[in-house]
Amino acid sequence: MKPYKTVLFLGDGMADEPVAELQGRTPLQAADTPNMDAIACEGCSGTMLTLPPGFPTSSDVANMSVLGCDLATELCGRGPLEAASQGIALGPDDIAFRMNLVTVDKDGILRDFSGGHIAQADAVEAVRLLNEKLGNELIRFYPGVSYRNLLVLSGPQFSAEISYDKPDDNHGQPVAKHLPRTKSAEGQFTAALLRDLIVRAAEVLEGRGANGIWPWSGGKAGAIHNICQRYGIRAAVISAVDVINGLGRCMGMDVIKVPGATGYIDTNYEGKADAAVKALADGYDFVYVHVEAIDEVSHAQDLKLKLKAIEDFDKRLVGRVMKAEGKGVAYCVLPDHPVPLALGKHTRTPVPVAVCQPGVEPDGVQTFDEAAALKGSLGRLWGSGLMDLLLKG
Repeated sequence: MKPYKTVLFLGDGMADEPVAELQGRTPLQAADTPNMDAIACEGCSGTMLTLPPGFPTSSDVANMSVLGCDLATELCGRGPLEAASQGIALGPDDIAFRMNLVTVDKDGILRDFSGGHIAQADAVEAVRLLNEKLGNELIRFYPGVSYRNLLVLSGPQFSAEISYDKPDDNHGQPVAKHLPRTKSAEGQFTAALLRDLIVRAAEVLEGRGANGIWPWSGGKAGAIHNICQRYGIRAAVISAVDVINGLGRCMGMDVIKVPGATGYIDTNYEGKADAAVKALADGYDFVYVHVEAIDEVSHAQDLKLKLKAIEDFDKRLVGRVMKAEGKGVAYCVLPDHPVPLALGKHTRTPVPVAVCQPGVEPDGVQTFDEAAALKGSLGRLWGSGLMDLLLKG
């Protein structure tokens, strides 16, 4: 364990590619980010591979990479992590799927992977209807946050051997071409049931803004290492979304809930910052502060909102914590993966990382962005490299 405390700021989907409207700069280069730049200027920079080949390009994979998980042995699917966040105990024959509430047009084209960022009350009602019409002792639906919900199948006849496509990768695509498929004969029954539930759910939700479901990233509860035991620390996670809170909980981190944390651009940045400061005062050695908003507007390919979300992240969260804590605390900032505005989907490009630790000489990098990070002394991090740098004594 290091002799000082550490705050990691995770801006989901913050990395990008050069944008013509920004004269060939990335949003990180164009946005006003004095606090993230200060971390780079006073510390060391590099890049990190968070979405290695052979694994899904999803946020569970990326955040597990950031936190030093062995993807080959610990990746369990997004569903079980979100179930853990909600305190849903999964039995040995339970398979949990992340289930988006989505908007599909009359021609069967996916128009919105978030169901129009469905309001919480509307999402809860939609899930209630699904349980009433389609649920039974084997099939259960659970509400989460907005469009992010869960489907749990219970019984030895069900299998996690399912291939899936991510909804946020398939805007404008026919849903019928991206239905769950089986990886092996073992998954045939489960894939068929999922496809049937998608059809029947559309009937149940007909006429609503979020009028369909998209189950994906299913799995059974897995064995993920305890980060607190590995590094001899007390750790906390602050996030609005279940997948991150569930991952933290599975890794032995305490989940700190913040009122008004929404997972979107209206999230309570100041509340998250104050919660991080309080966590340090309460004895936590490592605080993982995750913000989803930048990812959401990147998927929507909204340049104006991406710039605003990055600047809000920098000023209202990063700057607020740094002002409160000063230079006696270590700071790390990075995205979990890129979401280029031109694509509106995750890519595998390594992300920029900046780390400022007490007593460590800066490497001369002056700004936090994709190009500057390539010149840093940290080089290319992967595996447990970042966590070892931050937490290993």
